[in-house]
Amino acid sequence: MKKILTLFAVIGLVAFSSCEGPEGPPGVPGQDGQDGLPGNVNEIFEVTLDFNNANNYGRTYVLDPVIAQGDNLLVYELVNTNDGIDTWALLPQVYYLSNGSAQYNFSFSYDQFSIFIDSDFDPALLPAAFTTNKTFRVVILPGAVFGKSVNKADYSDYNAVIKKYNIDDSNVKKLN
Repeated sequence: MKKILTLFAVIGLVAFSSCEGPEGPPGVPGQDGQDGLPGNVNEIFEVTLDFNNANNYGRTYVLDPVIAQGDNLLVYELVNTNDGIDTWALLPQVYYLSNGSAQYNFSFSYDQFSIFIDSDFDPALLPAAFTTNKTFRVVILPGAVFGKSVNKADYSDYNAVIKKYNIDDSNVKKLN
């Protein structure tokens, strides 16, 4: 009797597991990104600006399109160019001057970001080289990849980030 019940149980499992219902409607098309993560689209652009009293030693830029919740924004200062090779430093970047300390810093939300100077003295006393014609690279990383504990990039190293997330920086968009 146990063998017959076992046989019926096996036949029942096979019969019910092979049943299929009608196919559901197709989902909304999305963008495929690296690592197969949907919406994983990296953006990179560059801004050059002057810091002065008129702009309160900073500038705010609109993000269009806006970034998704969980996305992250990194900003790098161009600190040197040698034989056509750029050197970038991750913000905040602190400098110690004769008057005190000053730093380039940034903040961001889903629809805008700001780059600004913080200093512990009157920023009008900053040297022109610190405030004039400064170039920054902005990298947007989707939250799905930012901070992954497995093989995450050294975010302080611009080139490591570009390589790790397979970002093409050969034709960087420049913002006004």
